Amino acid sequence: MSELADVVRAQGLLADGRPVVVMYSGGRDSTCLLDLAARIAGPPTVSALHVNYGLRASADADERHCAALCQRLGIALDVRRPVRPGEGGNLQAWARDERYRAAADLAVARDADVAVGHTRSDQVETILYRLASSPSRRAVLGMPARDGALVRPLLGFTREQTGAYCTAQGWSWRDDPTNDTDAYARNRIRRELVPALERVHPAAQDNVLALAEILRAEAAVLDELVAATLDGREQITLDRLRELPPALRRLVVQRLADAAAGRPAAGVARRAEEVAAMPTHGTSALDLPSGVRATARDGVLTLARTPEGGRRRGQADGDETTGGAAPT
Repeated sequence: MSELADVVRAQGLLADGRPVVVMYSGGRDSTCLLDLAARIAGPPTVSALHVNYGLRASADADERHCAALCQRLGIALDVRRPVRPGEGGNLQAWARDERYRAAADLAVARDADVAVGHTRSDQVETILYRLASSPSRRAVLGMPARDGALVRPLLGFTREQTGAYCTAQGWSWRDDPTNDTDAYARNRIRRELVPALERVHPAAQDNVLALAEILRAEAAVLDELVAATLDGREQITLDRLRELPPALRRLVVQRLADAAAGRPAAGVARRAEEVAAMPTHGTSALDLPSGVRATARDGVLTLARTPEGGRRRGQADGDETTGGAAPT
């Protein structure tokens, strides 16, 4: 298991003395990650975040388990206990937003990276989920090893490897019983789709990841082309937008939307032709998915966040989509 630690150290995502907040659920992957962070970065520079949603009978026992391991490793533990407002809505999305918001707050306060325990197995499932639910280029790119302050040091390893690492180090972990149900799409992908693909070809998971790696390299070239087209501007004339090939037009509109939203604005690229068809005279607006509004003023297109409570032609209820980050 020293090989796993050596590979993670060589990646540079965890480094000696570099502050890092580990999102620690108590599961095998985040337990492996916490131990590696302590070994590589050093306990004084590592802190752990555990979010106790109180949604399972075992929630408090999970919290106690996490506190005990952090104490043994000499790592400070921050526990959050958010209360879900009202009923309804996407429970997984709410929980994900809560833990990432809490982690981001800690990272800013401590000038630290945020490390999550996403594995190779999670990467495959994420790509398959996005392929099924989101017809976009981003769907097949998978999760990057670094995304701003967010790092994923375990993307090269399977769940079986992280479990073996924990066992070798003498660490136990907590299993989430909801992972054994078919209530969530990701569980169905893990339990049904991945095995079905492996029956088609034993190297199915390797091939999915190899394709994602190729497309990420090609995406870097496309991103440079988009940047050159915009030339540092946050707007573009409609005449220029209409001159572009359709594929580049979609990428330009998506780039402007992402910048306006401050995050990936899911679903906007599919509306690029509507955006390009906006009138070149006067002022018009078109509301798009992910809370983004396109405004054309005398032929110049800009994208911004939709004003609070403001909606115009072009956006129906439920138009926004949300991607699912893999649990840790």
